[in-house]
Amino acid sequence: MYKLTPLVVALNLAAISAAGAMTIEPDPQNPGGYLVSKAELNEIAKNKTSDPMYANWAKALETRDNAIVEAISPGLSSNPDNVKRVERVFPKAQWNFLTQMAAPEYTYTRFLRAIGKFPAFCGDYTDGRDADAICKKSIVTAFAHFSQETGGHIAKDNVSDNPQGLEEWQQALVHVREMGWSEGQPGYTTGCGQNDWQNRRWPCASGQGYFGRGAKQLSYHFNYGAFSEVMFDGDATVLLNNPGLVADSWLNLASAIWFFLTPQAPKPAMLHVIDRTWEPSQRELEAGIGYGFGTTINVINGGIECGEQNKNKGQPVNRIRYWEGLSHHYNVPIESDEENTCWQQTPYGSLNLNGATDVLYTNWEGDWAYYSDRPGGYSFECKLVGYQTAYSALVPGDYEKCVTNFYKSHASWPQVRVVDSLEPPVDEPPVGGVPAWDANKVYVGGDQASYKGAIYEAKWWTKGDVPDSSQPWKFVKNAE
Repeated sequence: MYKLTPLVVALNLAAISAAGAMTIEPDPQNPGGYLVSKAELNEIAKNKTSDPMYANWAKALETRDNAIVEAISPGLSSNPDNVKRVERVFPKAQWNFLTQMAAPEYTYTRFLRAIGKFPAFCGDYTDGRDADAICKKSIVTAFAHFSQETGGHIAKDNVSDNPQGLEEWQQALVHVREMGWSEGQPGYTTGCGQNDWQNRRWPCASGQGYFGRGAKQLSYHFNYGAFSEVMFDGDATVLLNNPGLVADSWLNLASAIWFFLTPQAPKPAMLHVIDRTWEPSQRELEAGIGYGFGTTINVINGGIECGEQNKNKGQPVNRIRYWEGLSHHYNVPIESDEENTCWQQTPYGSLNLNGATDVLYTNWEGDWAYYSDRPGGYSFECKLVGYQTAYSALVPGDYEKCVTNFYKSHASWPQVRVVDSLEPPVDEPPVGGVPAWDANKVYVGGDQASYKGAIYEAKWWTKGDVPDSSQPWKFVKNAE
């Protein structure tokens, strides 16, 4: 899952020209604050995410209403089309075949509901790709990872513990909670209670434990919060207050499907590795990262399981064995350009993508560069970065939240308020022969400007700072 990464920001002191025109006006309701236009922000965000892959990513994360999902049951004519496809290519008999050791919390009905929540999983393609084949390969890939994450790992010839002689790849979903943990135990609360953006967006609930639960072993409050927002119409508190739902409801499988569909840029979504919507960048290809099951390992746990140094480690060896056993049993073809392993790949966490022009990112962060033609030199824009922040480029409205600093992740910015339309600035007459303050003019110490019927004097270099409310100015006198 996502790993807790401290924000790394650097202020570029070199003046740069603005990427595009932007109207920024002083906020009359908030001294020292500014107004920006919603339409302008939407257009800027649209331009920054114009690559078609952003639309593909967002489409993959579309969800159905929970009322529809909870009405899904095997064999119903009302089931959504992607659920019907799963029932066709992976019927209940196959589920039973692979889950003979599974915990009772995992059921075929819950599996179908988890898939029904996300129309893109086992969804349709309009460009000639074989949707049934991609669906089958996606399910087999998921089960290979289930077998590693929550499997029994009991040898076939261990008759006492495995009397049925099941293959290890038939032993998925044995654990619904992380071993050693149970409900009512607070734990995995690293970072909880800190005064940072992660806690402002995903606040931990008192006494709750965010240990691993479900088929993908969802862990840590920021993952529970982000998943809750997807499941419950943007409400992070549902699972933060009741994380046990990820063990005891269809969310135990939905959490794994969500992870399967979610890019952790620069990592692609696993679905898009499988269906080849993703195209590896040149830097990724040079690092050995291409198509195949091995790249899905890199997406999940590359830092621990990929690279030459991890070639013989138990986790990747197991995953590969399970994938090879399952793909052989289900006759899933391995293409000539696909690799089952990732020992030949650089782990994503060690891959230097700085400067790569063909890599896409999915999180917004404040643009800390200096803009000489904007108030205070601030950009009043956000940029795409390759680490987790409070703002996602795939979530509608998050760009506006980033610019307005909704979760206070760049608190030194001036306050920004978004309005539907900006009124043209009112031209103020000079006061006592002193010209009216100009938001776009540079003032140095000793320069004077008039504003709202008074004269002010700059104490030092300033640009865009409103005279009656900011430190660079001192009051001189009112109009006579």
